[in-house]
Amino acid sequence: MEWTDETIAKLRALWDEGLSTAEIGRRLNISKNAVVGKAHRLNLPARPSPIRRTEGEAAPKPVPPKRTQGPTLPPLAASIAAPMAPVRTLMAAPKPAQRATPCCWPIGEPGKPSFHFCTAAATPGKPYCEEHAAIAYVRVRDKREDAA
Repeated sequence: MEWTDETIAKLRALWDEGLSTAEIGRRLNISKNAVVGKAHRLNLPARPSPIRRTEGEAAPKPVPPKRTQGPTLPPLAASIAAPMAPVRTLMAAPKPAQRATPCCWPIGEPGKPSFHFCTAAATPGKPYCEEHAAIAYVRVRDKREDAA
């Protein structure tokens, strides 16, 4: 953007009116950041931040969250008086069988019907199978090795 004397005069006038940088940008058909940058370079007087509050200024009142219609809960006294269901111990529950995590290596072009992921078992601690981990994790050579 090229700042002409006419555009700078309009910027100064709109700045003096107290318009926001976004509004000045709209009126001059430029970005808000361009306005801020030029105002800074022209040493125009600083504006009070719409975010920061001055000392003694009251904080805005928090807006309570909207209540959504959900299931109603029973009163606390009723839930305390209700008999408890039997509790199962974790030690008595059978452990689920450990399943191998499948390899996450993408095969094909995303969005095409033939796109899929490798389904081989992933190497423990890595998201890929042994073959794809060898491609994904390349050892970085030391610069000293290149000099030799």
